[in-house]
Amino acid sequence: MAPLSLAQLERHLLAAADLLRGPLSAHEYQNYLLPLLFLKHASDEYDATRTRIKAAATAQGSSAEQAADFADSPAAHERVGSLYVPPAARWGHLAGAADRIAESRLAPALAAMAVAHPQLTDAFARLDFTKIGGREGAHADRRLRALIDHFSAVPLHKAALAYPDMIGAAYETLLGNFSSASAGGEFYTPGPVVQLMTELARPAADARVYDPCVGSGGMLIQAAQYVTEHSGGVEHLELAGQDANPRATVLAAMNLLLHGARHFDLRTGDTLAEPQHGTDFDLVLSNPPFSMDYSRATIAAASERMPYGMTAEKGRADWMFVQHMLYSVRGRGGSVFTVLPHGVLFRDGAEAKIRSALLEADVIEAVIALPAGLFTNTSVPACVLVLRSPGVKRPELRGRVLFINADREYRAERARNVMLPQHIEKVTAAFHAAVDVSGFARLVDRRELADNDDNLNIRRYVDNSPPPEPQDVRAHLYGGMPRAEVDAHQPLLEAYGLSAHDLFVERPDDPDYLDFLSEGERPDTTRLNAMVAPRETGFLAAFTTWWEGGADGFDTLAGRDRSAAGHVAEVREKLLASLLAQLTAIGPLDRYGLAGAFASWWHASRTDVSSLMHNGYAGLVDGWLQEVRGRLEPMLDPATGKTRRPSAAERRTVYEHPVVRALIPGFAAELRAADSAVAAAEPPDGESANSASKARLRSARARLSQLEADLCPPSDALPGGSRLERERWALRCLGGERDLVHGVLRDRLKAELTHQLQQRRSQLHERYRKWEDKYAVSLAATEAESAAARAKMWETLRDMGYAD
Repeated sequence: MAPLSLAQLERHLLAAADLLRGPLSAHEYQNYLLPLLFLKHASDEYDATRTRIKAAATAQGSSAEQAADFADSPAAHERVGSLYVPPAARWGHLAGAADRIAESRLAPALAAMAVAHPQLTDAFARLDFTKIGGREGAHADRRLRALIDHFSAVPLHKAALAYPDMIGAAYETLLGNFSSASAGGEFYTPGPVVQLMTELARPAADARVYDPCVGSGGMLIQAAQYVTEHSGGVEHLELAGQDANPRATVLAAMNLLLHGARHFDLRTGDTLAEPQHGTDFDLVLSNPPFSMDYSRATIAAASERMPYGMTAEKGRADWMFVQHMLYSVRGRGGSVFTVLPHGVLFRDGAEAKIRSALLEADVIEAVIALPAGLFTNTSVPACVLVLRSPGVKRPELRGRVLFINADREYRAERARNVMLPQHIEKVTAAFHAAVDVSGFARLVDRRELADNDDNLNIRRYVDNSPPPEPQDVRAHLYGGMPRAEVDAHQPLLEAYGLSAHDLFVERPDDPDYLDFLSEGERPDTTRLNAMVAPRETGFLAAFTTWWEGGADGFDTLAGRDRSAAGHVAEVREKLLASLLAQLTAIGPLDRYGLAGAFASWWHASRTDVSSLMHNGYAGLVDGWLQEVRGRLEPMLDPATGKTRRPSAAERRTVYEHPVVRALIPGFAAELRAADSAVAAAEPPDGESANSASKARLRSARARLSQLEADLCPPSDALPGGSRLERERWALRCLGGERDLVHGVLRDRLKAELTHQLQQRRSQLHERYRKWEDKYAVSLAATEAESAAARAKMWETLRDMGYAD
């Protein structure tokens, strides 16, 4: 059986969520789906590991009984890094339950896991599965039975998945889908924000990382994933977290375990009043609740933990959390990266005094504005604040603060705004470079901050508002193109190898102005595209040359599983560095455009890279085919028990999968031709079809159906297999999987670069159109044309005898 793809697993989890519709709100689904997913994955992985341990023990001379006893021991599983599952928590025990499932099977299973693993102590104490039945207790058994059957249908051990960490990735998707503004969102920080903070922090392989408002554990998980990509293992990474909400620590503990983390310490309790961890952390990553209330009377060791001052109690706990974070890293001279509401940067009163005290202590290193509308649970503008323990700021930032205004770095979507990988890349590059970038980043010294009363409002220091469009009165009145405005956009022209002389003509007697070309020679859309085409063609040719010389880096990852994990970041950085070195000088894309396209491509390819590491080139191709097959199979509606075939629109989306285009490059053209034949055979609106036209329509539709059926039918439907299977067999015989994978990855990056080229070209078009709209027709020319028209009209009236 082919490994389960990420898309298939995500659909499986969403189908499980459908079974909970009714008495529960969407944000509550995670409370019940995660424990079941956790138990099923842990149990399946335990069974698979047990089989391997037993086989190894037998091979070394143990008897069958001795091997079985050893394979059942917690020590054997701890030795190989697998999670031990007690008998009461094994899935087979759950699957046999008929009634009172929550009380007789689920609760004991979760309790047994909590006893076996100290990280889960008290994690499930407040979890009540009977609530999924609503007011009718019998409904709980029916829903639980359906859920257990649904999870039983798919194996979830690592060998059954496209890559080992896929369970955690699928759950993160589910968590994002069901976070809500009303109740669930407080545990969920959007993935791009978490990724941004981790890329800013760059946690070390042996770091001690802490989140005092741990929520679902996203910050700690991302830190672990960063370490895995950069060093290959997290055996020396220590994670800790605390949250006042016990439901949050339940989610975080299971989420961490699903992501493969083992060394973590989560506690439940009010972080400000009852801090349960010490002061020896290297790094804090956190998104504390915005502007919450607190009580000064309950703050533990206030004078020691809050040395910079106390804020008002009503809705002003933000700086109290910040001080606790700084206190938590003081023992190891660590760093703090935290999300805060924008208001903390400029509110007066006690908060202003705390800001001044922190600036005097020189512990604030950077202030980064985030785009509005990123979070599901608040519309309040937010920022990222970076702080270092006293005396450990980067030398170039001592006595200064780096401001980055990233509030325009997003893509607007219907539900909320999203930071894309290219936006994250731009922010992290500016942060680590710590240099001024016009309209984006600026280093501000302590004196200037003091002159502004230590107000840290980012726009005060980095205003990224677009400058007003200049207006030249003389050009408006008498015509001509101001040379100064053309010079101001010289980098845009130079990116395409153009100069002012390609768009305008010189005025011999007036060097400050240029003239527009005549109407028939002006660069319209077609001419502008022709002018930029040579540079774009050269750029894409250079990209092809670069890829041919650099794609071998993927060979070092293919099929090496965990041994290659530490090389992922190395491969990425080498590819990016060589891309920038070879293509930046060519134009038309600058460093930001190239790095942004690369970041988007790498993010889109991350699951493929994981699968490549785990399964090699051939396994990755097989995984793609499994994904295509899975998305074309009839889908079961868990609520009705009925199946439905994917719609035509859903099927067409699947046909665009890169592996379909790579294995059958002509299929898209065949499909378009068949669609056109169907459209041509359909009678015009309002006309009835005769027998001949009906026959043509039936034939055209039959051809279309045959094309789709031949692409990927059920495995036993065609004697020779599906068209995809036949092409896959031919590819296997030729050993062409490596070239196919490289081709898919190359084309995906080329598409990202082409998109950036289109945006850059649009900038040139828009700039010339603005110049033309402003100055191509002057007031003098308009008046002259009007006077000529008036004279002609009077001449006509005189000829007709109506005027003297």
